[in-house]
Amino acid sequence: MSIPHHSGETAVGRPRDPQLDDAILRATLAVLDETGYAKLSLEEVARRAGTTRPAIYRRWPGRVPLVLAAIAVRLAVPTPPDTGCTLCDLGEGLNVFLAAYRTIRPDVLIALYADCATDPELRGRYMSTVVEPPRQAVGCTIDRAIGRGDLRADLDREMLLDMVSSLVHYRALFGRLHLTDTEAEEAIETLLRGAAVDYEALVEHSEAMELEHTAPGGSHTAHHT
Repeated sequence: MSIPHHSGETAVGRPRDPQLDDAILRATLAVLDETGYAKLSLEEVARRAGTTRPAIYRRWPGRVPLVLAAIAVRLAVPTPPDTGCTLCDLGEGLNVFLAAYRTIRPDVLIALYADCATDPELRGRYMSTVVEPPRQAVGCTIDRAIGRGDLRADLDREMLLDMVSSLVHYRALFGRLHLTDTEAEEAIETLLRGAAVDYEALVEHSEAMELEHTAPGGSHTAHHT
């Protein structure tokens, strides 16, 4: 399966080779994994992809757009789960989010944001690539929870969404390590104790679904108070 292209540019002249696009993005990710963002050079990416710097520039106008396109491949967020269990859905959704983030070195996200922060266009592309997709996925889960009466209808949706999203973003940008599963679960519990109509009922529902759907020998993790 080919990697989607995210440069936002219009092709000019002869059609580009999508296989070369894929090779360049894969080479970029490989260099980021091995040496980080600061040491990434277009020469090294071109060498690994079996192409040239001009070929890269025809696709992406510089290092930052190229890295954003490569990272977008890893941060593609799937459709959020909808099991009818608010704790399960938030926990699973955040775990999918964390799994994607853990494929990117924290120092890469920090250095990349520093290069984007002072340029409004690049900052917007960073936000749309790194922040907004998982934020929208979590937002769908929160909306469903409000709709079925699990979360208070009068809560500040955007504030809660900021809190949940920032659990991952803050650690990725300012910490040495990504958020762990245990830390994420504890943080969700802390947040929902204030946002839920009846938090203990949510826990009971989650545990009931755990007993109903976990097969013998399964590894599904239950939520606990």
